[in-house]
Amino acid sequence: MQLAPPAGGTFDPGAEAARATDAILHDTLHGTHRGVVVDSPPGAGKSTLVVRAARELAAAGRPLMVIAQTNAQVDDLVLRLAEKDPELPVGRLHSSDPDPYDKALDDLPSVRTSTKAGDLAGLDVVISTAAKWAHVKVDQLDAPWGHAIVDEAYQMRSDALLAVAGLFERALFVGDPGQLDPFSIVGAEQWAGLSYDPSASAVSTLLAHNPELPQHRLPVSWRLPASAAPLVSDAFYPYTPFRSGTGHEDRALTFGVPSDGSGPDEVIDEAARAGWGLLELPARNTPRTDPEAVRAVALVVRRLLDRGGAATSERAPDPTPLTADRIAVGTAHRDQAAAVRAALADLGVTDVTVDTANRLQGREYDVTVVLHPLSGRPDATAFHLETGRLCVLTSRHRHACVVVCRAGVSDLLDDHPSTEPVQLGVTVKFPDGWEANHAVLARLSEHRVSWRPR
Repeated sequence: MQLAPPAGGTFDPGAEAARATDAILHDTLHGTHRGVVVDSPPGAGKSTLVVRAARELAAAGRPLMVIAQTNAQVDDLVLRLAEKDPELPVGRLHSSDPDPYDKALDDLPSVRTSTKAGDLAGLDVVISTAAKWAHVKVDQLDAPWGHAIVDEAYQMRSDALLAVAGLFERALFVGDPGQLDPFSIVGAEQWAGLSYDPSASAVSTLLAHNPELPQHRLPVSWRLPASAAPLVSDAFYPYTPFRSGTGHEDRALTFGVPSDGSGPDEVIDEAARAGWGLLELPARNTPRTDPEAVRAVALVVRRLLDRGGAATSERAPDPTPLTADRIAVGTAHRDQAAAVRAALADLGVTDVTVDTANRLQGREYDVTVVLHPLSGRPDATAFHLETGRLCVLTSRHRHACVVVCRAGVSDLLDDHPSTEPVQLGVTVKFPDGWEANHAVLARLSEHRVSWRPR
């Protein structure tokens, strides 16, 4: 299911995005509800929206607090605000840990940092993590903030929202419903189906108690190319479809060195042509850190660099070299990421980001190489079938995504249908991981390169 163009005309991504943003800002600044919820697909401009909303609230004389989920997200927002509005007074509330924030913030004259919220009182915008805000007490403030913005709200657990809810009167919640669910280190089965489940996302619990809140969505991904948006939208956002902000002719990935005929080179050429490539190894049950698959991932990265890749896009009409910092490798597990880093080091490759889906959320690269979560596995567990994990791994790229996987995953899925218990009151996640994996594999099979490593 894709967005239909407006009646009587073609789809204008810029106009559609602007229309959605205007509606969101209107409800945020002039609405009467205590909350506004914004769903965003990957690369739709969540941070841009947060920065614009913060600036407009501040310009309207409404000081606000901003809640993000990680220190990296907080620092990124502070830097973006300072870039857009160098005169805007911004507070960075941080912990007492060593190196608690990006030292680049110390060079910004409009940014004040402190471990105490009281020291930042009176500033137009104060930004920190949900964990740090939880230590701020209402009685330590002259009055609660009139407004708050919660960034990456689907990554925030509802118990974290409860801990800070007394600090503000109204809030804008912005997040991506297709990403990984909030992480919990303890089991939460005893709360499953209850409206106050502390392990549920802040947004799902908020809407369970306040179904009347305005809900918006951003309709355009500016990250995903035209080759990727249909697959990601259909597989992971069937009820909130989106479009790419670019056309097929707007981006290109070329290589100065021709293919050597190997599997890694063939799949690179296919990904450059079609946006997707599947490097399929022979079917086999393997250890989690499958040595052949790990080396295949490393070889693909090595060849991407050796072949002198260049990217052309709407951002830069002149070809931009495909350097190591514009390539990322995604895995399901940390030990897999460590194995890939070691394999890359053996091939003399450095400065390529290699990380798990959890840590790649919100990041963007020109080309990504993914080790499929189900590659070589004898079973399909709930962890490996989690919809958000595959969504993150396949939605970080601006030009192309290469997936490395052993054959037989479709058969594995058919042999291991979902056996998770059905719990009363729990909203069934759709599409589930089983269906999403089948949808992605069906599309990737059109771009398959079978390869038997020597």
